[in-house]
Amino acid sequence: MEIKLQKLDGFKDPKAHLEQYSTPAKVAADILYTAHAFGDIEGKSVIDLGCGAGIFSIGACLLGADNVLGCDIDSDIIDIARKNAESVQCPVNFDCMPVEEASGEWETCIMNPPFGAQKKHADLPFLDKAMKISNVIYSLHNTGTLPFLSKRIEKTGLLLDLKKSYKFEIRHTFEFHRKEKAEISVTLLRIVKQ
Repeated sequence: MEIKLQKLDGFKDPKAHLEQYSTPAKVAADILYTAHAFGDIEGKSVIDLGCGAGIFSIGACLLGADNVLGCDIDSDIIDIARKNAESVQCPVNFDCMPVEEASGEWETCIMNPPFGAQKKHADLPFLDKAMKISNVIYSLHNTGTLPFLSKRIEKTGLLLDLKKSYKFEIRHTFEFHRKEKAEISVTLLRIVKQ
């Protein structure tokens, strides 16, 4: 899985205000296998909010999801996601839309929303939407935001039943980056409707 995901194209012209960073293939593959081990992918309907180049959408398809939708506000990256899906012969649907417009009932949501480095709480519209339209959510967040997010999730009555930590490598992408690469601590949350 990791090798297949590494071969997918990423952002050609990333936009800082959207915090467009590709999820490392190693991290994406581990998250997908975690969701698969819980029985949340194979035969399920899966949505990927803020899908970027489609790494989670395509990975879910490769692991046997019945119906997959990737949503992103950036039409340029949606074009890349569609080409990526075609390159591995995955019948994934991609829609260009703001996260607030995502709808339907989905068994699983897998996503890597913006971490909120450019705009505070940029991840919240993604998390709030996922909690409305999905039964199970896998969402990757900056580890420093976990106390705040845990309280927010608790108030909804949903169950936060898994936290899994990763090092997320960000390469020098934008003018304001000072280092060639940096690692930030991120945590995967598994959130379940009870």
